[in-house]
Amino acid sequence: MRYQFKKSLSPRKRRHLRVRARISGTTERPRLNVFRSNQHTYAQVIDDTAGHTIVAASTLEPGIREQFTAEDNGHRRIAEADVVGRIVAERAKEKGITRVVFDRGGYKFHGRVKAVAEAAREAGLEF
Repeated sequence: MRYQFKKSLSPRKRRHLRVRARISGTTERPRLNVFRSNQHTYAQVIDDTAGHTIVAASTLEPGIREQFTAEDNGHRRIAEADVVGRIVAERAKEKGITRVVFDRGGYKFHGRVKAVAEAAREAGLEF
């Protein structure tokens, strides 16, 4: 039986619920979730069986914010997302996680979402 989506939900939220109906993070292979707002990018590795976030990274962290200036707005957010992907992958590897399931959060796989995914792969996460 399919989930009956409420009309009040945004199209992105409806797409995310459809994806989440099929994707779930386990202890052995947690879920790498990406969320992007207009100004920031967030990534977290989640164990859905326990209901806990294992590691997280975002562009709100002081170390990431200081690396970039406000001058180059066009590609700055993609570069920030690249750094977020690397950091979340490094933190996951420190916790002993090498394999994850990628959850694009209802967004298209391009731009910042793609930058997080590619950076996490380069840093050693498998998905």
